[in-house]
Formats: sequence, C-alpha cells, structure tokens
Amino acid sequence: MTTRYRCAACGNLTRFDVTITRRTRAFHHYSIGGDLTVEDEEVLAETVEEVACRWCGSGASVEQVEVSEADAAEG
Repeated sequence: MTTRYRCAACGNLTRFDVTITRRTRAFHHYSIGGDLTVEDEEVLAETVEEVACRWCGSGASVEQVEVSEADAAEG
C-alpha cells in the first residue's frame, strides 16, 4: 500500500505543499577542486510536519488516503 493526499475541502488529489523534516546519513565526497558529491544517502528518520492544499490553501482538510499498488498503476 502507498499513501497519497486528498483535500476534503476541494477534492484536490494532485497538488500539495508538504513540509518534511528528515534526518539523514550520507557520504560526502569532495573532489580535489572542492566540488561536493553526496553519495549513499540513508534516511534515518522522517517527519511530515504540515500538508496544505495548493488549490484552496486548506491544511485542516487534507487527509491521507491509502492506495493499493494496483490502483496506483491504473491512475
């Protein structure tokens, strides 16, 4: 099962502003010239802090909807 968002106020299923805090561990590889490449990034913790509908601006009406893999492949 995957999760997606739905705005109960306007019916939006596609556009949301999502604020997430992530704690990660990654290998930082600097070239001789000082350019950074981030490799092997692992998410240690992730918290969704806020979800707001991009269409109507509502954050209170946004709900999570579980979608089966078969439903996700169809739409």
